[in-house]
Amino acid sequence: MARIQYLLRVGIIPLFLAWRLFGFMFAYIATFTVPYLGHFSHPSTLAQYNVPQWVKGFAQFDGIFYLRIAQYGYSQFEQAFFPLYPILIKVMAQIIGANYLATSLLITNVSFLVGLFVFRKYLAAVLPKNKQKNIVFVIFFLLLFPTSFFFGASYTEGLFFLLVVSTLYFLHKKNYWLVALFVFLASLTRFIGVFLFIPVLVSYFPDLKSRSPILKNRDGLLFGLAQGGRATGKYLAIVSPFLGLTTYIYYLWLSTGNPLAFFTSQTAFGAGRSTQLILLPQVLFRYLKILVTARLDIVYFVAFLELCTFLLIFTALLHQLKILLRSKDKGLLGLNLFSFVNLVVPTFTGTLGSIPRYGLLSLSFFIYLGILRNTNTKLGLCLIFFLLHVALLTLFIQGYFVS
Repeated sequence: MARIQYLLRVGIIPLFLAWRLFGFMFAYIATFTVPYLGHFSHPSTLAQYNVPQWVKGFAQFDGIFYLRIAQYGYSQFEQAFFPLYPILIKVMAQIIGANYLATSLLITNVSFLVGLFVFRKYLAAVLPKNKQKNIVFVIFFLLLFPTSFFFGASYTEGLFFLLVVSTLYFLHKKNYWLVALFVFLASLTRFIGVFLFIPVLVSYFPDLKSRSPILKNRDGLLFGLAQGGRATGKYLAIVSPFLGLTTYIYYLWLSTGNPLAFFTSQTAFGAGRSTQLILLPQVLFRYLKILVTARLDIVYFVAFLELCTFLLIFTALLHQLKILLRSKDKGLLGLNLFSFVNLVVPTFTGTLGSIPRYGLLSLSFFIYLGILRNTNTKLGLCLIFFLLHVALLTLFIQGYFVS
């Protein structure tokens, strides 16, 4: 137990480096132990980069499209991928003189590392003193989660994580101008970023009873103006996620004539997504039918993983919501509601596909696990997460779709 306590005191950078080193190690081993599959679109995009196959593996599936957009701009159906990440890849590649693949990995890994520091500061600010010792367990669960390798892949997860936790941290600090900036950028990174208005709005409700910033304060006009500036920042923080989405919609209208191309193009990628609203009970029934009738293969395993991941996160968030409603903790309540939306909204397309990856940004789930009282339970979950992480990472590197 003493050794465990020592490990829990290790800083963010050593934990990140260990996570990154083991990820690279298992990715390299995968090329010798798992048969290569690699049935994904545009394999020539990865073939042009002169790097080892296990490095290319971190840019498979969706990662290829981000690289293509950064290099060539949008082509048909690629509007499903939001623009901020490929824009950063293109700009940074020109600045540092690196290829697009290396630049994409640099952006995601640096973003995730910085995001971990911000996330720890946020947790230290919002968790009660008697639960501060559990912060490192929250970080452990996040790093060991079966799909956390996407934080360091050519995907938006690392960047989006940084934007989400920065929003939460500066919201707690009441720096609403920075909140407005981060939610704007988040909604240019992923569609779900628009729902960051939820934690902002939850924190705003108590201020509705505040005095007029100029006419009803005891400290005079200067105080009123300062309060007025803060109020302006807060209103901007509420509308900024919609401004980000509207900016992309306007671009799509000008470039394609279809302002909803980010949504209507989803069906082109063969993930079983529908452009019609499908309710969650229908989706769950579909998955139960799959598990009863489908043959045992990698597709069956992924479907089982998707269902189990959804039920686990959904149940934990629901239990946490009940606790937060009793405690009236508005900061964590806002994050819990955002985590719910992040988990549930993708299911309206009729599938739980990629839920193990989407669940990474349901950050309340990791807080819930981190503050569990039983240490042995937490260590057991960490072990399960780690074993699944290794399995999914090795499959993903060798071209199997796992999320």
